[in-house]
Formats: sequence, structure tokens, C-alpha cells
Amino acid sequence: MAKVYYEKDCNLNLLKGKKIAIIGYGSQGHAHALNLKDNGMDVAVGLREGSKRIKEATDAGIKVMSVSEAAKWGDIIMIVINDEVQADVYKKDILPNLEKGNALAFAHGFNIRYKQIVPPEGVDVFMAAPKAPGHTVRSNFVIGKAVPCLVAVEQNATGKAMDLALAYIAGIGCAKAGILETTFHDETETDLFGEQCVLCGGIVDLMQCGFEVLVEAGYAPENAYFECMHEMKLIVDLINKGGIQAMNYSVSDTAEYGEYVSGERVLPHDDLKERMRKVLKDIQDGSFAGRWIAENKSNGRAFFNSRRDMLKNHPMEIVGKELRENMIWGKNVDLDSAN
Repeated sequence: MAKVYYEKDCNLNLLKGKKIAIIGYGSQGHAHALNLKDNGMDVAVGLREGSKRIKEATDAGIKVMSVSEAAKWGDIIMIVINDEVQADVYKKDILPNLEKGNALAFAHGFNIRYKQIVPPEGVDVFMAAPKAPGHTVRSNFVIGKAVPCLVAVEQNATGKAMDLALAYIAGIGCAKAGILETTFHDETETDLFGEQCVLCGGIVDLMQCGFEVLVEAGYAPENAYFECMHEMKLIVDLINKGGIQAMNYSVSDTAEYGEYVSGERVLPHDDLKERMRKVLKDIQDGSFAGRWIAENKSNGRAFFNSRRDMLKNHPMEIVGKELRENMIWGKNVDLDSAN
């Protein structure tokens, strides 16, 4: 079993006297910056000129600098901007300002794994990857709770990179929940696989197909939305709390029986696993990363934007939006804060 660390294994004092630059103030960036600040650390945020996040960070009492200024100022530079722009920002604004003994940190291993970023010698490189969206990292911290986190060290120039990484994770509040040791290689590949086959690609397609089958059969779109989308959260919450057995304990025996007799009819295991293996191979050999990099640098995001528009205009999304706007549980959802 992989090694797990807890608060007792983390020395938060290692961050005292360190200047921590957070590059980005989106979902993860705002959580890291605010949690570190609340823990008494010296934090600044690096943002591009004209960023809409400047006012948010300033209003929260966080020092704001340009990306290059923050990289030059910081002893620890945590990069939490989008994967597809990290390499360009790194080469332009961060690399020229790195000094021997600095630490370069990431919340996801994509650019290190696929060598879009190759840090210089003399710099520690570590990962602090909370296993939750940033707003959840922040909301749990505020009420004294935490989400689990992954830790990895890619380059141990100072000999103290792991100790510093654990201190950083304690600083953002995740040590309370537990820290699982991994590698940049494994975190990247398992994260991409989970997103594509299960969490985003798999579940979204499953919900969409279920919705379409019910509507095509003549059932009301509202009913289809509740059965195939809304209740997904209820089921996942039960699994998250106690595993699949806890979910089955909480649903009806009829639902559990349906799981056993129909699950493999919809998703035959042998065929499904073979298709998943092909997705995993694309991730492992860099094919997926190459396509994603090309989509951003060569193709103007044509495919990405067309699929985003298709989803936005799908009846499932339209009826869901109307339902949420007319139900107490769906009011005041801020998509921007959830990203």
C-alpha cells in the first residue's frame, strides 16, 4: 500500500519565512492562497494583466503581482493555471526568474509528465494535489475539516523537497484528512483515465444516453432529468460516504436487484474494459496529451468549442436549467465559483 502521511508528519514551521507565490487564482489557486494566508503564511498571487481575478484576490487581502514578479519574489512557486497554458507561461514568466533552492510546485502532473515543462537543476519540484475542487478545499478549511491530498516529488534538489511538500499541504489544510504519496507519472495517468473513462466522459455519456432513451420513448424530459441526472449526486454521495455497499443499503432492494441484472447488460465488462484499456494506452503513450496540446496550439480549439456548444444546447441541459431555476435547491448556482 502507498505511504500515507498525516498532520503529525508535517512541520508547518518549514513554511515560516518562506515567500509563497500562487500562480493563478481560480478554483485551486484561491483555495491555496486563502488557506495559506489564514495559516499565517506570506502569500502573493501572480496574475496576468487585466485578469478579472485581480479584484477578487485584492478584496480578499491577498498581495497581487504580475506572474513574473511573483515568480521572482517567491521561494515556493505553485502553478495552478490551466494545463494548456502552463508551459507558455512557465517559459515566458517563471523560468527566467527561478533561482537555485527555489521550489516549483504543481497541483496536477500533466506538464511535468509530458515534458512540456522541464525544470532546471537546483530547483525542488513537488506536487500538492487536493482530491477535490478548490471551492471544496476552501469550504472544508473554513469549518475545520479537510479533503485528502496527493503528494509527489519529481526533483529533490535540496534534499528536503518532501518535507517542504508536506508542510505546504498542511498549510492548505489537507493534512487533517490524510496525504497519499504517489508520483507525477502515476497521478497524471490515473487522473486523466478517471476523468475520461468514469468521472467526466463516462458518467456524462451514461446520463445523456439515459435521458435520450427515456425522452425518445415518450417520457417527460423533466422525469428523465430527475432519474438520470439529479439523482446521480444522491447515489455518489452515498458511495463516497461508505462505498457501494453503503449505497445499496440505502436504496431499495428493487434498485439493488436492478443493479445486478442490468448493469452489465448496459456496460458489458469485457468489452467496456477493453475500450478503457485503449483510452489508457493513449494516455500512457502521450497520444492524448499530443492531441490536447495541438487542439490548443494548432486547431484554435475548434473541436473543443464545438462540443462545448453542442452540450450547452442539448435538451438535457436546457430542461435541467429550467428545473433548477424553479426549484429551491437549484437557485443561485455560481458556475464561475465552481471552476
